[in-house]
Amino acid sequence: MKPGKRLRAAYKSVDTNRAYPLAEAIDLVRSNASAKFDETVELAMNLGIDPRHADQMVRGLISLPNGTGKTLRIGVFARGAKAEEASAAGADVVGAEDLAERVQGGEIAFDRCIATPDMMALVGRLGKILGPRGLMPNPRLGTVTMDVRGAVAAARAGQVEFRAEKAGVIHAGIGKASFPSEKLLENARALIDAVQKAKPTGAKGTYVQRVAVSSTMGPGVRVDPATLAA
Repeated sequence: MKPGKRLRAAYKSVDTNRAYPLAEAIDLVRSNASAKFDETVELAMNLGIDPRHADQMVRGLISLPNGTGKTLRIGVFARGAKAEEASAAGADVVGAEDLAERVQGGEIAFDRCIATPDMMALVGRLGKILGPRGLMPNPRLGTVTMDVRGAVAAARAGQVEFRAEKAGVIHAGIGKASFPSEKLLENARALIDAVQKAKPTGAKGTYVQRVAVSSTMGPGVRVDPATLAA
């Protein structure tokens, strides 16, 4: 299927042979985000790692300084007072065995999953469902915690989880096209800094190999890795 007139015009404005400074790439992506909805701006990083090896996995959680512009649905596995705390903090779905049954039945009404430590035996049985979707709670990411209120608040404030895929690529949303360029730039640099700090001990050679910025319906724009730092 041929790309539409809008997308063809957007591609003409991007020099595919050039790697742009990060700030200029973000400006270009915003100017080409002309869909009828507020497009998400994404940053993709191709890393010099092999995630199949445990000592080369890159994963983390970062609170973007200007939020994501996206409303996350938050699910919490908890009982008793902690379940009440999760509900009071604004979690969308809270439960224990009842929530597990719904997940097993294919009803996954959340984009971020938090659990108290005592619930992990139950949640662990859902690993084959939650794991491939990147929803499995993890203590290293702060999503297995007794501080349910804080975890829910952090997710609401614009936390982004990043995780390297099989090809060593990380991609995450850094905001909406309606954000001012400087706010997207701040978010991008916060994410880049978190990924660089998460460099695994097993990584050899050039760590950040290729970088690109794009919007939901727009073309990707290559970024010069030398311009990533503030």
